Amino acid sequence: MSKDIHFINLGLKDYKEVWDFQETLFAQTLKDKREQKNTTNHLIFCEHPHVFTLGKSGSDKNLLVTEQWLKMAGATFYKINRGGDITYHGPGQIVGYPILDLEQFGMGI
Repeated sequence: MSKDIHFINLGLKDYKEVWDFQETLFAQTLKDKREQKNTTNHLIFCEHPHVFTLGKSGSDKNLLVTEQWLKMAGATFYKINRGGDITYHGPGQIVGYPILDLEQFGMGI
């Protein structure tokens, strides 16, 4: 087991592109664990164009802007499979996404 972390700088990327990339890395980690292979840890850094996300424990009512406003502002909106409520990300904000095998660090969920 390795505690090495592969750092990935994606620059300015669409939220959905980065989300899909994370899902791919996560699926590979699960596959490697099932096959009892070494897993790779990743820490992704990026910025997103204007985007609002709604976690599975959130409510559509908490997005206080209209679809028309989103379009006018050049912003996107995604319902995602993570916890939480409304989150905003935008240019100039560096976001980090860890895809880690917590067992390698003696941790669990």
